[in-house]
Amino acid sequence: MANRAYLRVWTREFSEATLIAQFARFLTTAPLSASEPAFRELIVQPIDATELSLAEWDLKDLGYGAPEVAALAIQHLHPDSAYIVHAKWDLWSFDAEALKWIHKPEPLLITCHGPEYDGSIGTTEGNFTVDLGFEHFFTGHGGLLAPGAASNPFESSDHPLEHAFRQWMAVPANLKEYHAKTRENIQQLFRWVESIEAALPVERSELSSEGEENFEARLDAILAKH
Repeated sequence: MANRAYLRVWTREFSEATLIAQFARFLTTAPLSASEPAFRELIVQPIDATELSLAEWDLKDLGYGAPEVAALAIQHLHPDSAYIVHAKWDLWSFDAEALKWIHKPEPLLITCHGPEYDGSIGTTEGNFTVDLGFEHFFTGHGGLLAPGAASNPFESSDHPLEHAFRQWMAVPANLKEYHAKTRENIQQLFRWVESIEAALPVERSELSSEGEENFEARLDAILAKH
């Protein structure tokens, strides 16, 4: 299974009293898809992930933005609950079978951890956690881009799809485009982090992934390479 990437944000003065206001402000920063510019689902999860959800709203086709989602969430305001929002944002992805680039909506999962949720997991996992999608949206596959900073350098195999991919990327113009599209995804992510820092009293933020020991350093290396 492909590795995933995450954004974690810790804010100052985060409490039951400020939770909904900060949640709403966080949601206003989300770079929602141009074709699906609204939130799709809200789930209120009590206690921890093993419990049944307390409330769920299917928001597809309702056009709900941050104020409407926050108004739903406040109906179930508890310090030991998490508030999970599904949305989509536009990213470049490479179709290895068709050997072409596609700019399309990809899933985006935003979670706000109540201060007492799951043993106060927010203290280690962030008051806000975002599942950004597949790691390769931002790093490319393996160590193809900025290999010196990669934790998972590219390993060759005999799979026909990988063989075709490597042949395609052996053409300098194709590799240059691969780098450019990946940079666009990284730049969008970094702009979002900047928007969050402008909208909220951010104490610290962290970008990580399942496949990179230092995800942020890898992204910086890809951006720095021209």
